[in-house]
Amino acid sequence: MCGIAGIYNYATEEPVDAATLRRMTGVLTHRGPDDEGFYVEGPIGLGHRRLSIIDIAGGRQPIFNEDGTVAIVFNGEIYNYLELRQIVEERGHRLKTKSDTEVIVHLYEDFGEACVTMLRGMFAFALWDARACKLALFRDRVGKKPLYYADCGGSIIFGSELKAVIENANVPRVVDAQAVADYFSFQYIPAPKTIFRSVRKLRAGHYVVVTPQSITDREYWDIDFSDPETRSENDWRLALIEAFHEAVDLRLVGEAPIGAFLSSGVDSSAVVAMMSRVTNGPVITASVGFKEEKRSEVEDARAFAEQIEAEHHQQIVDTDPIGVIEKLAWHYDEPFADSSAIPAYYVSQVARRFVTVALSGDGGDENFIGYRRYVFDAFENRVRDYAPRALRQPLFGALSVVYPKADWMPRFLRAKATLKNLSLDPAAAYYNSVYGAMANERDRMLGGDVWAGLNGYDPFEVFLEHYKRPRIADPVARAQYVDIKTYLSDDILTKVDRASMAVSLEVRCPLLDHRLMTLAARIPSSLKLRGREGKYIFKRAMKALLPREILSRPKQGFVAPLAGWLRRDLREFADSVLFDEAANDGWLALAAVEKLWKDHQSGRRDYSRPLWAALMFRMWQRNFIR
Repeated sequence: MCGIAGIYNYATEEPVDAATLRRMTGVLTHRGPDDEGFYVEGPIGLGHRRLSIIDIAGGRQPIFNEDGTVAIVFNGEIYNYLELRQIVEERGHRLKTKSDTEVIVHLYEDFGEACVTMLRGMFAFALWDARACKLALFRDRVGKKPLYYADCGGSIIFGSELKAVIENANVPRVVDAQAVADYFSFQYIPAPKTIFRSVRKLRAGHYVVVTPQSITDREYWDIDFSDPETRSENDWRLALIEAFHEAVDLRLVGEAPIGAFLSSGVDSSAVVAMMSRVTNGPVITASVGFKEEKRSEVEDARAFAEQIEAEHHQQIVDTDPIGVIEKLAWHYDEPFADSSAIPAYYVSQVARRFVTVALSGDGGDENFIGYRRYVFDAFENRVRDYAPRALRQPLFGALSVVYPKADWMPRFLRAKATLKNLSLDPAAAYYNSVYGAMANERDRMLGGDVWAGLNGYDPFEVFLEHYKRPRIADPVARAQYVDIKTYLSDDILTKVDRASMAVSLEVRCPLLDHRLMTLAARIPSSLKLRGREGKYIFKRAMKALLPREILSRPKQGFVAPLAGWLRRDLREFADSVLFDEAANDGWLALAAVEKLWKDHQSGRRDYSRPLWAALMFRMWQRNFIR
């Protein structure tokens, strides 16, 4: 894993300032502590920070083709590089290294930008073609590796993290009001936006080509749920086992030590169990928990690790959270309010003491219908099939208004959100299920001037664009598609990348292998969601690997104990940050935030999510604005 940065003065052809490029690359040292490399030639400059995994001795970057006219800086891993190496050697190329990166240079020479479709892995990279005066930026299919870029005054300025891009003084730091509204709706900022108007995220499955004449953004991959296949349950089970085995096996490549994150859930346990089967040796595993938790997953994870004779390491977090919050606010570059970034950081820290690479179970919920909201969405859509909209809107809409918001009641009696959803169309209902709670608080928390500057913009538009895009008849499959294009890419994978790279740990995700994902997308929803049981077919496929208690255990979240922290450990710190008079810049309606704060402190309500979002927004401002 690495960090990349660069500058291309495509319009002016002015020479790149090497000192600026070094500063941009320097802020990415945590992504690549082992080495650095630069290429500066006229209007192009490429910088690289390296975390050595494959070809430790010879894989220094930038890497060039035979005559030096094509150069690459690369972040990620290509798991099928040995197969691709054979292809380019048979076509007459002579490779100087044993790295996966050099293969891409020669693939580009022979196949152009289409070479990206041949890559199996996670990546963000930049290719410079001197003969065509062309820079191409690429990002992997689901967004495991990040890439930011800005088009400023005839220059493309890019980097693995936003902080590298804005290290260049030519990039304005003007806050995007739409991005602020998005953040307080989603808890993250969806691509291609960033918190700054001038900077964009390269979208997953896309590449950008820059020449003196044009800048074009092209999509090269999308997941397709539109053609489910009819096979027997046993056929699907066998196909999944084979694909999963291959995906795990491919991700064990490298010269550095490899381990895995382990919770008590199905996905990470399945990854660890398959690693144990593939390697025929003890797997190094890492788990964390918090002392405030009534029941931690750590003990269950340890029991499973002992059962498969893994080399297990665990930590119960019992430290002051202020330090880690300040650290993560810097690493995430822009406002990011998924609090599971904190346990993700701690488990990465534990793993990094023993390994350089860790496999994770990310992607299982999106691929195989693992979130509980899919169950409710399926139920609501069945009701819509029988109840006409003219009846649903007035009836369920009125009931949702009078029904109490009863967080204290048993879950099956908390019907307020369900009643509201039944009054809405499928897109608005699913948006409400995932983001409705935050969106409701957003309307109170944002300052009046912010709303005036939005000119009617609604973050729901971002969600709706993805919801409407695919040709899918099955509404649950459509919900999966939306989550893969938004929540997975911009929340889950962003969280894991920044938390792990903060400690220079590479994380690989077998369940996000694009061939496995393509296979899973062809499985009918009825085999993923059986009654109220999600991941039905995946669990059946894993029966030979996992004990019954793991397969039947209810899903638990991997989150920090925010509610208690904000009332105790973080109370004074959060109060000083949220209500700092110097920070009263109009973005937040402080009176509304103060009311949420007082209600939360009283214990009457749990407003930890919106308060955490406000806190992380203020922390971001401290780091990157003031």
